[in-house]
Amino acid sequence: MQTKAPKTSQAISATNSRDVFIIDGLRTPFLKARGKPGPFSAADLAVQAGKALLLRQPFSPTDLDEVIMGCVMPRETEANIARIIALRLGCGKAVPAYTVQRNCGSGMQSIDSAAKDIALGRANLVLAGGTEAMSHAPLMFNHDMVTWLANLQAARSFSSRLHTFTQFRPRFLKPIIALMHGLSDPVVGLNMGQTAELLAYRFGITRAQMDAYSVRSHQRLTAAQHIDLAEITALYSDKGQVYQADDGVRADSSMEALAKLKPFFDKKFGLVTAGNSSQITDGAAMLILASADAVDKYKLPVLGRLVDTQWAGLDPEVMGLGPVFAATPILQRHKLSLADVDYWEINEAFAAQVLACLAAWESKEFCEKQLGLSAALGVLDQDRLNIDGGAIALGHPVGASGARIVLHLLDVLKRRSAKRGMAALCIGGGQGGAMLVERE
Repeated sequence: MQTKAPKTSQAISATNSRDVFIIDGLRTPFLKARGKPGPFSAADLAVQAGKALLLRQPFSPTDLDEVIMGCVMPRETEANIARIIALRLGCGKAVPAYTVQRNCGSGMQSIDSAAKDIALGRANLVLAGGTEAMSHAPLMFNHDMVTWLANLQAARSFSSRLHTFTQFRPRFLKPIIALMHGLSDPVVGLNMGQTAELLAYRFGITRAQMDAYSVRSHQRLTAAQHIDLAEITALYSDKGQVYQADDGVRADSSMEALAKLKPFFDKKFGLVTAGNSSQITDGAAMLILASADAVDKYKLPVLGRLVDTQWAGLDPEVMGLGPVFAATPILQRHKLSLADVDYWEINEAFAAQVLACLAAWESKEFCEKQLGLSAALGVLDQDRLNIDGGAIALGHPVGASGARIVLHLLDVLKRRSAKRGMAALCIGGGQGGAMLVERE
């Protein structure tokens, strides 16, 4: 583990630029991947969420200044998926659009990119968000198969083609599973689950603690579904099917059931299982950001103000600590303690990862050596953390999760009549992102 604070990059904040407001947002239900392509592509998901969101606005889609979307694995037909989404939403040919990719932080990056354009005066009204259809992640030909096909294509005579055919081997048909490679770090040679195992070992987190956290995530989301989360709009398939709620939640989740699951990433010594990890999921989340000028011009309601954003880099082997390295500088800049933030959303990549973040903030040694603090930052009250459950219960469509936690945090602040919230997440490859938002 690194022995000095990682580098961080501060986004333009409202203290030295125009205020940035989030005025509205919607997301689709998150649909669990079930071993085959789901009913919606990534573009389909975003378009359905975006249509429902834009239909209730007092302005036209053509009034938007730009569209920015986060997406990690668009299909082969979805190059610059943001532009495809913008055109399908009726934004018109004149509204530019671009796609951002920061692994798990892509949806949050889209919000940050929109905020910077608004803060700098380059835009007044931006549609931003993230989308991912992980069930559509491709199976690709391996190198040997690609080479064989290239040789076959290059063969001109019958004899050369026949010779090429004789060189074919059954192993050429073994596919490359893009999703598995995408969830692994090519630099340190670890998949994301193995990084969670390292954090569990580093902070002494037990299997029972992980499973208990996971059960609570399912229980909290189950309870939240009974209050009809306002942020969700239904999905309609071309076969007449309707999807109205996150379908990965297990209302009957229990310690006894989770205890039966075997470790998934380290089968001999591991503690991380499929049950205490986030789910492979399809989903999209969309938000509208506006300047004060746009709020006044269109008489827009305001969900909240984006106060500050932080990105951090850290050792890829402990990428799960990204929320700690990203959120802490924001707290320091604004002279806030953990308790000064009314509600927190930390994306639940793994139960071990979230619990490790909490343990890191409570550790005097960690805070001194890793964060450059003089003492432990303190205890984050878990009654104010992910109060409606998180990715363990509803899933983690990587391009969308960063946008979802910001949107949901604003919904929580509104429901609870609270002022201040922090959304944070870890990012594969050794990064972290955090956003501080406030309601006036």
